[in-house]
Amino acid sequence: MPDRSTLKGKRDYVILALLVGCALRRNELAELDVETIQQREGRWVLADLEGKGRRIRTVAIPIWVKKGIEAWMTAAEIKDGRLLRSVSKSGKINRDTLSDWAIWSIVEHSSKQIGIEHFGAHDLRRTCAKLCRKNGGDLEQIKFLLGHSSIQTTERYLGSDQEIVVAVNDNLGL
Repeated sequence: MPDRSTLKGKRDYVILALLVGCALRRNELAELDVETIQQREGRWVLADLEGKGRRIRTVAIPIWVKKGIEAWMTAAEIKDGRLLRSVSKSGKINRDTLSDWAIWSIVEHSSKQIGIEHFGAHDLRRTCAKLCRKNGGDLEQIKFLLGHSSIQTTERYLGSDQEIVVAVNDNLGL
């Protein structure tokens, strides 16, 4: 976990939270504008994200992720423009936005700090998908979250295997 008592730690927490909580791709995160964070249907979302293949999707923001975003924006005094900005060694916010490679570096550094080698930003995206499925998430809804055009792509992400011993059609109630 990043040290959230520092400005850099607050930013790095938001990066990790958005990757694992909203299943964003690195470039989607790097290009995320504050204006994208909106309320729709009574909840906070990342509205109209343009993803891979120029597909547009809206992603719900879990409450814990939104709280991290608010803490970062307040501390960094960010009101508009890019959400993520570089932080100097002295702890000052620069006008520079973060590149997708800077995000990759932050994830790699964070994973090494907890003893995990060869773990990248895309692994957090897969982790989100697997946690959603493990907690009863509908495959089609996970597909929408990830912005996949094909359910087969989502199944590959999840490493889905057919379970014969406990088959899904055993409990039809008929």
